[in-house]
Amino acid sequence: MATKIFVNLPVKDLNRSIEFFTKLGFSFNSQFTDETASCMIVSDDIFVMLLTHDKFKTFTPKEICDATKNTEVLVCLSSDSREQVDEMVRKAVAAGGTTYNEPQDHGFMYGHGFSDLDGHIWEIIYMEPSAINQG
Repeated sequence: MATKIFVNLPVKDLNRSIEFFTKLGFSFNSQFTDETASCMIVSDDIFVMLLTHDKFKTFTPKEICDATKNTEVLVCLSSDSREQVDEMVRKAVAAGGTTYNEPQDHGFMYGHGFSDLDGHIWEIIYMEPSAINQG
């Protein structure tokens, strides 16, 4: 069985965050969704748990980082093409997110990113298959 990853992110307004990520094309598992949390499906093995601040606090004794002022994690997702990278960032900005830099073109790798409604940074990258196969 493949290892699955569950990224947990605190959000200020759960319904608004669900609406934001739905506009980006993500779906949610209703089995793990209630008024305090929602399970966003990224792939068969990757999930993002969007948690209200009160719910998130039940998992850690530490203070929640204000992602609009500090960075604790960078979420990076791969994409199938440069155009898909640009499209995801366009959708994020149209849905209320912001960009934090210009697209980065390194020849074999292309990336851009956005900040979601709570300031979490999401990087989207495309890497040429030949670069990956070279190991």
